[in-house]
Amino acid sequence: MPEVRQIANVSPSGGAAHTQRAAQDDKAFHVALQQAQGSVRFSAHAQARLQSRQIQLDSEALRRVENAVDKAAEKGSRESLLLMDNVALIVSVRNRTVITAIDKENLKENVFTNIDSAVVL
Repeated sequence: MPEVRQIANVSPSGGAAHTQRAAQDDKAFHVALQQAQGSVRFSAHAQARLQSRQIQLDSEALRRVENAVDKAAEKGSRESLLLMDNVALIVSVRNRTVITAIDKENLKENVFTNIDSAVVL
């Protein structure tokens, strides 16, 4: 019969540092999972612009944005301007992240820089 040894109770060390590291790992996992699933995420800045400019994107609009990002990625784009209905979105194609959102009123006489492509939806 094999020898059975008793193991002392072991608790995670590091306290708050361990909890923070676990939260970071969890966040990184969710970001990787989201990117693997092909969905587009919105930066905090983009979320603030959507809210302040009262821009609402329904599930159909989000699907259109995802398709546009896919097309831009196929062409090798890095930063793209997406023009959809009365909204413009600047997207980091590599990160699949909407960086900012501009409504119809703020589109007039606007200059978009640091983009290498535009997709009209």
